[in-house]
Amino acid sequence: MTLISLRDVGVVTPRTLFQNLTLSIGPGDRIGLIAGNGGGKTTLLRCIAGLAKPDMGSVALSHGSLVAYVEQNVPDALLNLTMREAVRRALPPAEREHEAWRVGVVLDEFETPEDLRERPVAALSGGWQRLVLLARAWVTQPDALLLDEPTNHLDGEKINWLEEWISGGAAQTPMLVASHDRAFLDACTTRTLFLRPGVSRHYAHPYSRARHLLGEDDAAQDRKHAKDAKEVERLRRNAGELRNVGVNSGSDLLQKKSMQLRDRAKRLEQTLRPAHLERPGEISLASRGTHARVLISLRDAVVQAPDGRALFRIAKLDLHQGDRMVLLGRNGVGKSQLIAMLRRAVADQSPGVKVGPGVVLGHAAQSMAHLPDDGTPHRIIAAHRDVSDGRATSLLAGAGLGVDMHHKPIGRLSPGQKARLGLLALRLAEPNLYLLDEPTNHVDIPGQERLEAELLAQEATCVLVSHDRSFVRTVGTRFLVVEPGTTRELSDPAVTAVL
Repeated sequence: MTLISLRDVGVVTPRTLFQNLTLSIGPGDRIGLIAGNGGGKTTLLRCIAGLAKPDMGSVALSHGSLVAYVEQNVPDALLNLTMREAVRRALPPAEREHEAWRVGVVLDEFETPEDLRERPVAALSGGWQRLVLLARAWVTQPDALLLDEPTNHLDGEKINWLEEWISGGAAQTPMLVASHDRAFLDACTTRTLFLRPGVSRHYAHPYSRARHLLGEDDAAQDRKHAKDAKEVERLRRNAGELRNVGVNSGSDLLQKKSMQLRDRAKRLEQTLRPAHLERPGEISLASRGTHARVLISLRDAVVQAPDGRALFRIAKLDLHQGDRMVLLGRNGVGKSQLIAMLRRAVADQSPGVKVGPGVVLGHAAQSMAHLPDDGTPHRIIAAHRDVSDGRATSLLAGAGLGVDMHHKPIGRLSPGQKARLGLLALRLAEPNLYLLDEPTNHVDIPGQERLEAELLAQEATCVLVSHDRSFVRTVGTRFLVVEPGTTRELSDPAVTAVL
C-alpha cells in the first residue's frame, strides 16, 4: 500500500535542486534523505507536507492520510507556551478538550520528566525543544512522519532513545528523514535517497551501504561518460575526414555519410551525463606551530555555570600537542562551560588553568553563535590580516557562499551557511589550539568528512564537544566524560553510550 507517491517532482527555480523525482513510500519505509547544504531536503519535505508546491510533477497522498512534518526550528508562537500546552495545541481545536489525555500519553512515551511539562518551551534545552516538535507531530496520530534534522541538539542519551523509538514504537509509521548524522541514518533507516540536481539515486539500504553503492554507480557513470566522449570525438574526426574526401572527389555519397556520422555524434553527445560532483564548498583548516609540549594544564580547576554555581571539578588534566580531546556527557552537564573557561584562560589566566607559551586560539561556538547576526560574511572575512576585499570574495565563494550572500546579515544565513562561514574564519585565524563546540551541527556529510580529514591532516590540537558518533570515532584521541561534580577519562574509544 502506497501512502505517499511522488511522480516526476522537481524544484528548478531559482536554480535546479532536483527534478524527475519519482518515489513511493509505504508502511514500514524509513527513507534517509541525503543532500548537501541547500540541496533541497527541506524543500522536498515541505512539498510533501503541502507547505510548498513543486515546480513540476505531483505529490499525492492516499485518501484520508495524515502526514506530520517535524521542522528544524520551534515557531515563535510556541515559545511562551508550556511544553504540555504546546503539544496540546497540535490537536485540532475541536479535539483539544476531550482528547487532551493523549498529550500525557505521548509525553510519557517520550520519557518526559514531570517538572519539564509545565516549563515554557523557551526555557527548555535545544534537545527538549526538538522533542516537543516531535511530540506535537506524534500526538496527531499521523500516518507518516517527515523529520528534518531530528538529532540536532540531542545528546547521546536522547539520540539512543530516538533510535529505539523509531525502530520500536514507530517502526510501522513511514518516515522520510533528512539528516547529516551518519550513525543515526545507519541505525534507523531502511532505504536511502540521494537528492541531486540531475539524477537522484535511491537504494534499498541504510546510508553506509547505500553510499558505497552510490560510489560504485558514479564510478561506472564516469567510465561510461569517458568512453562515450571518446566515441563522439572519433565519429566527428571520421566525419571530417569523409567530408574532405567527398569534397575533393566530388562524391555526394561520402558527404552524406559524413553528415550521418555528425548526426550520430550529436545524438550521442546529448546523452552524455557525467557523474554528479559534490560541490558543497571547501572546508580547510590551518595550524601554526608551537614549541610548547603541553598547551593547557588544569589543576583543581572548578567549572562554573553562568550564575556562578560549581558544576564540576577537574583535579588534573594536561592537554598535549596533537591531542584531540572529546568532551562527553549529557546536555546541560557543563561541557560548553568548560570550553568557555578554556577560552577565557587563553585571553586572561584563570584560577587552576595554565596556558602554554605561544598558544593561539581558534574558537567555534555551538551553532556558530559567536558570529554577529548584524555582521556580514564579507566584513567578517575581510577583517582578517592580509585579506583584501577581492580575496575575501574569493574565499567566501570557495567555502560555498554565493556572491548574493556576501553582504547579507549573518543572522539571515541558513545554519549550514553559518557553519561554513565560521569554519572559514577559523582557518584564517591559523590557531594551534582549537576549541570546537558541536562543529558538525548543520554541516552536510561531505563537509563533515572534509572537516575530519583536515583535523587529521593538520594534526590539530583541539578540545571539542560533539554528539556525532561518526565524527568522534574518527577524530578523537582522548575522551573526557563530564558528570555532575567530576570528570573521568576513558581509554576505550567505544563512547556511544556517553555521547
